[in-house]
Amino acid sequence: MRGQQQVYDCLKQLGIAFDYYEHPEAPTIEIASQFYRGEGTVLCKNLFFRNHKGDKHYLVIMDARHNMNIHDIEHRLHQGKLSFASAERMMRYLGVKPGSVSLFTLVNDVNHDVILFVDDKLLQAEKVSFHPNDNTASLVISREDMVKFIEQIGNRYEYLDLY
Repeated sequence: MRGQQQVYDCLKQLGIAFDYYEHPEAPTIEIASQFYRGEGTVLCKNLFFRNHKGDKHYLVIMDARHNMNIHDIEHRLHQGKLSFASAERMMRYLGVKPGSVSLFTLVNDVNHDVILFVDDKLLQAEKVSFHPNDNTASLVISREDMVKFIEQIGNRYEYLDLY
């Protein structure tokens, strides 16, 4: 299976079952949606930001069908001016290259530096889909298992109405 072994080890340890789908490289939502497996599953958009000072980092997860407006996100997160984090910061904090960021990248954030914001509408999804920290595969898990992962991984998190 493609993806970082840390993801599979963590999911196994937490007792989280998943469906695995291999596909060509999909570094953007537009490309990933071509290989999307619907069936009640929400394809998730995962965005990695830093604050203006560069001393705080945020992972924002939302339904990929919705457009993201950075100024609206700034307003809703109440974290000040945000910008996309660089590829170097992404590798340092999440252990992945651009195009592979997902909820599961938090397994690489051993110091729990990244704050997670999850759109609360994902709590209504039956299933959700994320890359296993490699954009050549997708994993589908239940909403309940997404919540279990979030609660157990150790990062600060908050559910918000993002749109």
